[in-house]
Amino acid sequence: MVKHLNLMSGGPVDNWPDTIKKHQVAGDWIGIDRGTLRLIDLGIDPIYAIGDFDSMAPDELAVVKQHVANIHQSNPEKDDTDTQLGLKIALQRYAAQTIDIYGVTGGRIDHFLANFLMVLEMRFRMFAPRIRLIDNQNTISYFLPGKHQLQKEADKKYLAFVPLNQMTLTLFDERYRLDQYPIQNPVSLASNEFIGDTGSFEFDQGVIAVIQSKDK
Repeated sequence: MVKHLNLMSGGPVDNWPDTIKKHQVAGDWIGIDRGTLRLIDLGIDPIYAIGDFDSMAPDELAVVKQHVANIHQSNPEKDDTDTQLGLKIALQRYAAQTIDIYGVTGGRIDHFLANFLMVLEMRFRMFAPRIRLIDNQNTISYFLPGKHQLQKEADKKYLAFVPLNQMTLTLFDERYRLDQYPIQNPVSLASNEFIGDTGSFEFDQGVIAVIQSKDK
């Protein structure tokens, strides 16, 4: 079992956190389509690469094949996105305990929504707490029902709770609190904040995304 894996998709480089460019992200990498080439350009050889690679020139694909031992070239006409396939590999082949996904924000909104919501699929739902989506302004984490405590990220000011299903939600000690609040539809409860270094919340069913964020 691998303790931690990072996935790099092909979203805009401008949305990357500086920690990637400074080689300060721990763990091995899976490259997703053009994200593979961008990792190689940084001097990072992924342990696995997946994608249809249809946007790459032949010489670019040759570079990928020189640097990555395990490559799965998918059919462009497929049901899963490349990021979904990458997550599937991370969970099944490597049994990663935690998975951080980069390069999935910015660019096409339909791609982002597919990646943001993929934890609702039954094959991924039980693994939701292992998954985070990260860029230079946001960290998105997912939680299953129960009571949870959050640790504030030092560089983030804002906190949002995004119920993805019907649920009853309690926010115990954030700046704006809720007590057994009924949620009927997916909604973004945005611009909340930590009061101290931690915050706690509880909900009874479904999946919730929690976003720590900052302004540029």
